Amino acid sequence: MRKHAMVCSIQLALLSMAAPALAQSTSQGQPQQLDTIQVTGSRIPRAQVEGPAPVTVVTAEQIKSAGFTSVPDVLRSLSQNSGSVQGQQNTTGAQSTPGAQAVDLRGLGPNHTLVLVNGRRIADFPLPLNGRSNFTDVGNIPLGMIDRIEVLTGSASAVYGSDAMAGVINFILKKSTDGTTFDYRFGDTSRGGGSSRNLTITTGFEQDKFSGIVGVELINKHPLWGTDRNVQDSTLDSPAEERRLPRLIAQLQNWDDDENIAPDDGCAAMAGLNGGTTVLAENDYGPYCGSERAIAYRTIQNERKGFNAYGSFEYRFNDALSWFADVQLGRQKVKLLTGTNGNDVASDHMGWEFHDPNSTNNYRNKIFYNATTERYENWARQFTPEEVGGLRNRMNTTTQKTFAVTTGLKGMFAEEWNWEAAYNHSQYKADVKMPRIKAAAANRLFLGELKGYDDDGIAIYTPDPARLFTPLTQAEFASIAAMSTFRPEAKNDNLSFTVDTASLFSLPAGDVGFAGAVEYGEQSYKINPDPLALTEDAYYGPRYGDGSGDRDHWSAAGELRLPLASSLQASVAGRYDRYSYGSKSPGKFTYSAGLEWRPLDTLLLRSSYGTGFRAPDMHYLFAGNDYYRTRFATDYFQCRTAEPGVTDGYCYDDGSYDGSTFDVYSGNMNLDEETSKSFSAGFVWSPVANFDLAVDYYKIRIENQVQTQDRELLRITEANCRLGSTDSGAAVDINSPTCVDALARVIRDGDGNITSVRFGPINIANEETSGIDVAANYRLQTANAGDFSITGQYNWTHRHTRQQFPGDPKEDMLDVSFSATTLPRVKSNIGVSWDKGAWGASLFGNYLGKVANYDNDAWTEATWRFNAGARYDVTDHLRVSVSVNNLFDKMPPKDPTWSNYPYYDTSWFDSMGRSYYLQLTWKLGGKAL
Repeated sequence: MRKHAMVCSIQLALLSMAAPALAQSTSQGQPQQLDTIQVTGSRIPRAQVEGPAPVTVVTAEQIKSAGFTSVPDVLRSLSQNSGSVQGQQNTTGAQSTPGAQAVDLRGLGPNHTLVLVNGRRIADFPLPLNGRSNFTDVGNIPLGMIDRIEVLTGSASAVYGSDAMAGVINFILKKSTDGTTFDYRFGDTSRGGGSSRNLTITTGFEQDKFSGIVGVELINKHPLWGTDRNVQDSTLDSPAEERRLPRLIAQLQNWDDDENIAPDDGCAAMAGLNGGTTVLAENDYGPYCGSERAIAYRTIQNERKGFNAYGSFEYRFNDALSWFADVQLGRQKVKLLTGTNGNDVASDHMGWEFHDPNSTNNYRNKIFYNATTERYENWARQFTPEEVGGLRNRMNTTTQKTFAVTTGLKGMFAEEWNWEAAYNHSQYKADVKMPRIKAAAANRLFLGELKGYDDDGIAIYTPDPARLFTPLTQAEFASIAAMSTFRPEAKNDNLSFTVDTASLFSLPAGDVGFAGAVEYGEQSYKINPDPLALTEDAYYGPRYGDGSGDRDHWSAAGELRLPLASSLQASVAGRYDRYSYGSKSPGKFTYSAGLEWRPLDTLLLRSSYGTGFRAPDMHYLFAGNDYYRTRFATDYFQCRTAEPGVTDGYCYDDGSYDGSTFDVYSGNMNLDEETSKSFSAGFVWSPVANFDLAVDYYKIRIENQVQTQDRELLRITEANCRLGSTDSGAAVDINSPTCVDALARVIRDGDGNITSVRFGPINIANEETSGIDVAANYRLQTANAGDFSITGQYNWTHRHTRQQFPGDPKEDMLDVSFSATTLPRVKSNIGVSWDKGAWGASLFGNYLGKVANYDNDAWTEATWRFNAGARYDVTDHLRVSVSVNNLFDKMPPKDPTWSNYPYYDTSWFDSMGRSYYLQLTWKLGGKAL
């Protein structure tokens, strides 16, 4: 089937408004080779094929040329991908969503970027990011099967529906191939560790009316450990002297005197642990057993093994009707190891610190009364590789199982109309095995049997201190260790019917193009946690909550392409979406409009405006109870009652009114949708066939953004309501909705002490960003020196502000004083390639502007990272390629304030260093490479 010229024009000029399914529309007429895949590097002036909103296209050839070896690597290089997302060694992210990787266009959050594969939605990663919001995992999309990646930024809900607020990333997988191609890649690092092997096989067939393509990708990537890099293999790498102390391995603390008690043998019994690095150390509280090496027991790069398979098929009944199907299947096992920073073992799955949920003290239930020594004590222990049977026995293991199928019929009627009826199903299931310590068993192993409770409600034991400082056998460790297994799953089902025509009716300047779609879908997820993980203190370390839910969704959308004059075209799109879950049925209409004016064949002036929305996040709606024990929760009411006239800041700093609370987080079924508006304006200039330049201004604003309630603010608000005024004297009405809510959320016992704060997500925040995008392409063909190509992208963010709560001042997320992660103002990249006959070479540079240091009082230096590659065609069907990533072996920039492990910002940097790859491409049959 061949595309009608007008349909192609609509798709190219209005990609921001073209329904994904319409990309497969067909009609009679002459074929037009103006598809977005051919814009970059084409001799067609770019000003003739671009539309009202800028679209970035990354082809498979560009991916290879730049040396990228994974989809996250490709997306991190995009200048529009300016958000801070979790790296593979981010402790919090790796624990909550192990093995998954997100993308964050414009820095507006991963859950505001819509990710599509072949124009279809795919199931979310089944565990929520940081225990809060859902997102799409881009880590398991098969790189070797990508034909191109199309990136549209801005509010595009009028076409794509919910989630398309910061933009849309559409992965277009290969639809055809000639012959059979084998791609084998071997990779390693110059500093050692993290080697990888990858094999991709694609083949196609065409038998009369039936054609298709089948591909499989095999992955074997070894982990890279913190112990493999000298910039983070020891506490001695910390820039702060106080953090260079050995990591805690065993500590016995006299709580009454706030001092540590040294073992009688001076840690001699433990000297052989951690590779012989365990010694008697001393901190501000006194002596303890520690190791400077134990801090690095975690992975920098995850281990990943498995496969992805993909098939695309079509059967043509006749020129007006065909059946199609796209199928994806993947199974990957991802292993990683995370840890805690410094000497804090409070959430470490390789550590234990006594705590008892039945104790009634205000110190996180972590002290007990030692009847032998007649003092209150706290014991803590970090387990070593020798005791656990090797670090691999404590790795978090996630088996990712993905499946997606799209099938349907497409065809043509009344000569001018194309149609498609499709069903899409996608699912993401995982077996997540999290190593844990059984709290009761560990208490019994180290302290013996519980003897009861004293008059203050504190647990009584008669332990032998030698037990704490004696190495465990692997059998003893196994008796307190557990593998807590979650089996989360997420599903997406969708039915759609689309139509389009290149000539709905005629205007003086030409035919009006039209596209329409109706959709119905169902979405669901279940965390399916280990039941023991939901009970209080069954395991030691971080807790994880539950959540499950489903909802229905239907929508109707329409688009028009209006030629107002020979050089002026307008486009409009509208869409209505309605969701149904529980007793709620929220709906939203969104629209977009664009203008294109071509005063010259080589110049396009363009502008677009769009509205967007995000339906309430599934986990924000359906999250079950999750529990957080807070050690020092300030009671502002008691403080200001006892000491009238003091400020909230005084109460917080004083600490006299701090207590331990058991807080509860849960979902909110009454959330409203988030909304957004976006605007862009710019030009595309193609003065000659081998050069083009695009410059665009953009502005995006998100309102009614979901924000998890601040427990500190809830306690302050509750005090203001009970006292009738703020700490500055402003009157507060106890009957106001804010007070009614806060009083219900802050729970007190019969003695008036806070025991719990009930908190959850609410619609409250606003966020806005604006800036300029620049993209340029230059191509030079010479008779003797070969062909050269230069491409570049540049993003300069003018403003990015956030207001978390009404009445708060706007926070500048580009300012070095911003309390959270500061975003870079500038991101850019440049690529240069050369081809001459059988030879080729390339150089790709990625620039990250300065970001804030850890203390948020100064900037770290801007950084460049370069990849280089070369290829030689042994024959026209056999190619040898070599690429080197991080060509100059750059390590993360030094930050003298980043004293926590790994001593640099994992959102932007890693210490993998230089890596190199050798690739063989062999093609059987078909055209030349």
